[in-house]
Amino acid sequence: MTFFSPRGLAVAFVAASLDGALAFFPNCVGSNLQACNTSLSFMERASSIVASYSLTDVVVNLGTSAAGVELAGMPPYRWWSEALHGVASSPGTFFASSGEFSYATSFPEPINLGASFDDPLINSVASVISTEARAFNNANRAGLDFFTPNINPFKDPRWGRGQETPGEDPLHISRYVYQLVTGLQGGVGPDPYFKIIANCKHFAGYDLENWNGNNRMAFDAIISTQDLAEFYTPSFQSCVRDAKVGSVMCSYNAVNGIPSCASRYLLQDIIRDYFQLGENQWITSDCDAVLNVFDPHNYTTSLAEAAALSIQAGTDLDCGTTYPGILAQAVDQNLVAETDVRTALTRLYGSLVRLGYFDDPVVQPYRQLGWTDVNTPAAQKLAYTAAVEGMVLLKNDGTLPLAKKTKTIAVIGPWANATNQLQGNYNGIAPFLVTPLEGFKTAGFSVNFANGTGISSNDTSGFAAAIAATSHADAIVFVGGIDETIESEGNDRMNITWPGNQLDLIGELAKQGKPLVVIQMGGGQVDDSALKANPAVGAILWGGYPSQSGGTALADVVTGKAAPAGRLPITQYPANYVNQIPMTDMTLRPNASTGSPGRTYKWYTGTPIFEFGHGLHYTNFSFSWSSTPAASYDIQTLISSAKSNSVEFLDSAPLETFEVEVKNTGHVTSDYVALLFSNTTAGPSPAPLKQLISYTRVHGVAAGKTAVAALNVTLGAIARVDEQGNSVLFPGTYDIWLDTTGALTHSFQLTGSSVQIAAWPQPSSS
Repeated sequence: MTFFSPRGLAVAFVAASLDGALAFFPNCVGSNLQACNTSLSFMERASSIVASYSLTDVVVNLGTSAAGVELAGMPPYRWWSEALHGVASSPGTFFASSGEFSYATSFPEPINLGASFDDPLINSVASVISTEARAFNNANRAGLDFFTPNINPFKDPRWGRGQETPGEDPLHISRYVYQLVTGLQGGVGPDPYFKIIANCKHFAGYDLENWNGNNRMAFDAIISTQDLAEFYTPSFQSCVRDAKVGSVMCSYNAVNGIPSCASRYLLQDIIRDYFQLGENQWITSDCDAVLNVFDPHNYTTSLAEAAALSIQAGTDLDCGTTYPGILAQAVDQNLVAETDVRTALTRLYGSLVRLGYFDDPVVQPYRQLGWTDVNTPAAQKLAYTAAVEGMVLLKNDGTLPLAKKTKTIAVIGPWANATNQLQGNYNGIAPFLVTPLEGFKTAGFSVNFANGTGISSNDTSGFAAAIAATSHADAIVFVGGIDETIESEGNDRMNITWPGNQLDLIGELAKQGKPLVVIQMGGGQVDDSALKANPAVGAILWGGYPSQSGGTALADVVTGKAAPAGRLPITQYPANYVNQIPMTDMTLRPNASTGSPGRTYKWYTGTPIFEFGHGLHYTNFSFSWSSTPAASYDIQTLISSAKSNSVEFLDSAPLETFEVEVKNTGHVTSDYVALLFSNTTAGPSPAPLKQLISYTRVHGVAAGKTAVAALNVTLGAIARVDEQGNSVLFPGTYDIWLDTTGALTHSFQLTGSSVQIAAWPQPSSS
């Protein structure tokens, strides 16, 4: 199909029918169109297209299903594709019904990936996802812009979308997103071509779906400047400033009275100016969030005003139909300048130029990717590795790994024969799904199977069959927990207990006098206190959403073929936590007047069932410092050194690399995740109980062998955030320790005078 520009210059576009949909991508070979002129800058090429458009042409291309402009040689384009943990079904992505492009590699959910605490793994997973995404695009089955990742901290255990995130800790999420985005995009702001455009969402303060009558579309998150800077936004700073993501999504909720997508403070002052989002990077609304500025936020008196304010705030793309339908009227009513509207589309097209969208496919390396690059043996192996690395052993009295004499096992529970449940949400079509039942059979066991009950069922009629299945078994494996019927987008939990009568069934299984392993599935945690206290429950293994190779990975960990080394990336709270603080309370610090015990491991003053960072092994380790760490650091010397080494951002300047010798003193080869925590009373009060300042994962430490864990600590990691949101190095005593157990400790002094290393943009006083 050939389109013609107003100047009579032909641009050919390849078209393909996609199960009833039509997609195009341009071929500029032999064209004189400025958009195809690679000697021009990205923005010059993008501006040349927009300059040829009428206002009507511009606005119809500012929705996620962009209409294109035939006379200008611009085809239709879908901005919205998904790839949370693999190429996913979405408005811009089309799986074939069979054969080529009928599936893509399905990696574990981000909550599992976060539990691995393995930065190189995250980058490798993201690289495979983007390779497969490009292959789908080359076959006209996906766009080039993927609305992933979700990097809102998982601060409340009831949140239905916590499974989409890597956890609750800002430093951990910041490092995760850096690895993920650079893997997806092909580097840090890669030149000349982005592999795909990633999208960091949802800015800002988004972690509520529909709780107790509070809906995300209308919720107003009241957040202090201190909490905004310290907790809710560091992951976005890493994504935008450091990884140089191509796009950001503003959230449904309001922050301090202003809907996020209409907030100049959030989008212009913080995202564009402070985090340095560039002019060929763009901001999209969450889907219909521009409409929500008008209804139900009631922030404006008309839909046209809502569209105008959103454009002026910096929302370039409307994931919806408000911009295409109403923006021209807003310009006519002098609510917004036409130049602002054109700037938005120029930013969007600038990103397409950086993707090589207009360039000769022969010289664009990513255009050569195809079906043979999807679900390769290497990708399958990586998906399995990710599943294993993200599993967390919560309890073990020696029951695991199962004794070699174990020949017959009873596999019981509502997750025992799970298929699609293994993927969690925002999933695509997996090439295969290994159920837990299949995994144990393949591992060589004779398996007796019974569901026994459902996820939320209170029907006990299946108990008898479950008990009968254990009669000739050497061991019992219960696989249950929660799934998307309990936690999902639009669906928060009202409690954090085991649903239905699963605990009752486990109690009956515990009476059978046989080794009992409980595998807890799902992204959010449930209160395991009864299982932790029951001596008949020999082991608890958290499996999350392990995806395509989940059953194989679970069986391999249970049998000892693979050794667990994952760590909880979130806190497992007691059930009563939900009665102590409402989801709508965005504050982090404990508050005696409201009864809040505080949020996340940094501030929670109660006793968790299993704490953030908890995770057991099949072996033992001993630890020592490779060399004795320094006893003090002078603040002024640290700052001077950073400046002399031309460190652009002081928060990223190094404090020290603490090296720990990790010796495997047991008998099983195992990975080890080194978590380094810190505490200080220097700076504003109250101080966090502790905070993660570094981590790394060492691999395959054999029995009797030693590996070195290098823990890099930056100035930003030990800085405190004051009430104005500024990051400050304060003189004082800093205690650091390895692991949740304090296996290795050290104290040092920061000397000299305090220095502000980052000045947070202040909200308007009006």
